[in-house]
Amino acid sequence: MKKALALALREKAEQIAFNFSRHDRDKNVYNEQFTVKKIQPLSESTAIIHFQKNTGKVGIAFCYWINMKGGMWQYFFPTYDHCVGAEKIRDILHGIEIDNFDKNFENA
Repeated sequence: MKKALALALREKAEQIAFNFSRHDRDKNVYNEQFTVKKIQPLSESTAIIHFQKNTGKVGIAFCYWINMKGGMWQYFFPTYDHCVGAEKIRDILHGIEIDNFDKNFENA
């Protein structure tokens, strides 16, 4: 991961922790406090942020870089259902790559 993206990711991680720790946040009924435990890069443009909660529990956010308007990190808190869907995307993308490859030689 490039340094600029890593620095922006660390800033985003702290922002997420701050936002989710707000006592007035909707659905924060247990007044949880989030701190960044670890940032784990997965690829050049994806990462997992591990959050330690004051309840002793750990939560993770999946972060992905969007190259739009100068670039930005987006995130969501994944579930098992998200993981199953993501595994299916890999197979679909592979099939698309195979189908698209021959199109490189049309009209060449």
